[in-house]
Amino acid sequence: MVAAMLVLFSYLLGSIPSAYIAGRVLKGIDIRKVGDGNVGAANAYREIGPIVGVAVFIADAWKGVIAVMVAQAFASQLVAFFTGFAVVAGHNWPLYIGLRGGRGESTTIGVLSVLLPQAMLILLAVCAVPFLVTRNTMLAGAILFGPLWLVALLMGTSGALVGYSIGLPCFVGLRHFFTTRHLPDDVKQRAIYMR
Repeated sequence: MVAAMLVLFSYLLGSIPSAYIAGRVLKGIDIRKVGDGNVGAANAYREIGPIVGVAVFIADAWKGVIAVMVAQAFASQLVAFFTGFAVVAGHNWPLYIGLRGGRGESTTIGVLSVLLPQAMLILLAVCAVPFLVTRNTMLAGAILFGPLWLVALLMGTSGALVGYSIGLPCFVGLRHFFTTRHLPDDVKQRAIYMR
């Protein structure tokens, strides 16, 4: 019962659409109808402004942090794994705005920063420079999530966590693929860069 409540809480928390709220409140726009239509930090950065984009990234990451920390406080690691997926699923398919949300990168960073803090800190530092130079979110995501399992393994992380460090980013990668594959080429290119 506790596990089910934590998973439900995480999904509902993930469903809070930070970028949508920011667009409505600050610019009177529906973020789903501008840019690449993504309800996330990168589209908010481009369409609303850099400060708002950064704020949305932080808010979305904190959804992941809170969901996993609450689960760890009241349940097992396995439940924390499920809440991590649930909060990302809530972000991607938010209940409050018709199941049309973001791609989950920011929220996934929050989840994995709690579960694998040292490995994530190392890789966040490594991907920061290429990201700041290129503003390419796909490149930054590949540098951050691609070797995460290996860094975690080398640091003596459990097999379950290593597997999770592969599974959750793959979930996000598939979401990115399916939400961008039908976009026009120019919009697709814009979706990759935070400019």
